[in-house]
Amino acid sequence: MAAPLVLALGGSLLSADEGERNAWLSALTELLSACEVPIGIVVGGGRSAREAIELAKSRGENDVAALDEIGIAATRVNATMVSEILRGAGLDVFIGIPTDVESAAQNLESHRIVAMGGTRPGHTTDNVAICLAIEAKATRCVIATNVGHVYSSDPRLDSAALPIESMTLSELQEIVGPPVHGKAGGSAVIDPIGVQAAIDNNLPLAVLDGSQMNRMRDALAGKPFVGTRIEVG
Repeated sequence: MAAPLVLALGGSLLSADEGERNAWLSALTELLSACEVPIGIVVGGGRSAREAIELAKSRGENDVAALDEIGIAATRVNATMVSEILRGAGLDVFIGIPTDVESAAQNLESHRIVAMGGTRPGHTTDNVAICLAIEAKATRCVIATNVGHVYSSDPRLDSAALPIESMTLSELQEIVGPPVHGKAGGSAVIDPIGVQAAIDNNLPLAVLDGSQMNRMRDALAGKPFVGTRIEVG
């Protein structure tokens, strides 16, 4: 088979109301049906993970690893939903949800699609997607989330933040900060530990608004897309 691609789907993309979510999943199925290379999919936890983590905190849980495990469970539920919908549409999807990138990469050698969630505490799904791309020798990792670009600063805090069309991995590291694990349920645009792994392995990245299916289609096809292209350097 040709070298695979890896697609990270932010859990926020599955948090819309039922009608919007079903339409998005149908469009995703159509997009992946047309892909000519294997696709590894890593699905985030989104709102369900954050709500479960906050509930656990309200009940007195403050161990970071334990809170991470709650988030991981939510990601695997979301990954199961995506996997079953794609398989139900007739796509060649590996049955089951791998719990490590090594087995996911191995199954990409014999299936067109493998979907997974989180792996272990301290590893966000962004980081997992980047690690899967490295393990599977993917040509790039596309991170589809609820924001359209990487910004010069956090747009939620800085009204002067500017969207970035193209940048290097080193420039991205300057924005996201040093490679350390943040709080459970955090929502940084890309996990800084994953960014460091991409730097160490010369892995190009892309960040885009995953609700816009045409942007995801273009990025997966290697065409110009609306979002942030992150090159080695």
